[in-house]
Amino acid sequence: MVFGYARVSTMEQSLDLQLDALLKEGIPQKNIYTDKVSSTKEARKSLSKLLKYVRDGDTIVVWKLDRLARSLIHFTNLMTRLKEKGVRFRSITEPFIDTTEKSSHSEFIINIFAALAQLERDIIIERTKAGLESARRRGKILGAPKGLSKKNQQKAVLCEEYFNNGVLTVTEICERLNISRATYYKYLRHRGLSGKLRSYKR
Repeated sequence: MVFGYARVSTMEQSLDLQLDALLKEGIPQKNIYTDKVSSTKEARKSLSKLLKYVRDGDTIVVWKLDRLARSLIHFTNLMTRLKEKGVRFRSITEPFIDTTEKSSHSEFIINIFAALAQLERDIIIERTKAGLESARRRGKILGAPKGLSKKNQQKAVLCEEYFNNGVLTVTEICERLNISRATYYKYLRHRGLSGKLRSYKR
């Protein structure tokens, strides 16, 4: 079965262009999932439903890659997830990304994306480590909240660094630091980011 996914960033924007393109591809209206949410937000309810619903042999089609993924890291994570489920993927405006047919070209492009995403992760980690070391030298970590162990104080600082960087998702940060989402937000509040959290939830 073939499904479509479309997204715009705000409620004021129209989905018509993407919907028309998906319908032109022969995808039934009932098989098209849509979201109206910023690309920086992790929560995309319709996309989450679609990813849970698709099965081995199904195909997901989008008008453009940036309608699906927030970042290169997010895109490669999604491609890995779809491959594990046996779900194929195709972009209408970027025909070089098409896993509906066994194409060495598409596989090559996806592998390049995966390598670049890993490079992006490594750069984030190194930048975060450098920021943490700089904070240590300036004595900033000494003001960490009471009640946290030294190890957890460092995790709280890393949470703040990752949050400010804005590339990794909350899920990826929690997996990297081996903490729960509740603990992640707790650490951010401890680092004085309560105000930002009220206006920004990923």
